[in-house]
Amino acid sequence: MRQNPSFAVTDVGELRRLVEENPWVTLVSATADGMVASHYAVMLDEDRDDLTIVGHVGKPDDLIHGLGDRELLVVVQGPHGYISPGWYGDVASVPTWNFVSAHLTGIPELLTPEENLQVLDRLVARFESALPQPRRMWERPNDAAFVERLEKGTVGFRLTPSRVVAKRKLSQNKEPGVVETIIAELSGDGPYAQPRLAAEMQRAADARTRA
Repeated sequence: MRQNPSFAVTDVGELRRLVEENPWVTLVSATADGMVASHYAVMLDEDRDDLTIVGHVGKPDDLIHGLGDRELLVVVQGPHGYISPGWYGDVASVPTWNFVSAHLTGIPELLTPEENLQVLDRLVARFESALPQPRRMWERPNDAAFVERLEKGTVGFRLTPSRVVAKRKLSQNKEPGVVETIIAELSGDGPYAQPRLAAEMQRAADARTRA
């Protein structure tokens, strides 16, 4: 990802929020047979205040990625969407795509079975907690034997990135009035409406106003 300094994101708090709100990530590795990619949910390590993430892969993805032996690239994709040139007004312009994303690179640490179980439990609890009748990992009809078999089919990991490349392209190079128009279009009911992207743009615009 090429970096435009004005679009780069370096604030750890903002990057943690990006991971927290967008847990479905892409894992990418370079192997002797070429590039490989997988898709899994991750979480921030609750015992750290940096960008350390924890997650798991299903076997044999651990072997395919060489998990723990070589670099892993984790692609975090935040809100994104199409921006029409018609939203800029009567000026020469072309379409673009607004987005927020981060690339976290490092060699992951493999978790013990006990640690992996804790991460799996947290992952289930995180998403089930939004439901009126959550089904947590250790609750019936699941029993201990079932959960332990589940764990044996996965490999947990912890990744503290040694390199972070993040970018926020939210029309911040446009005049405030144009930004307001884009936010309104993304918030509407048109074919390219993206409320989450509109909210992200509004958040960035408010931050620029405060600054």
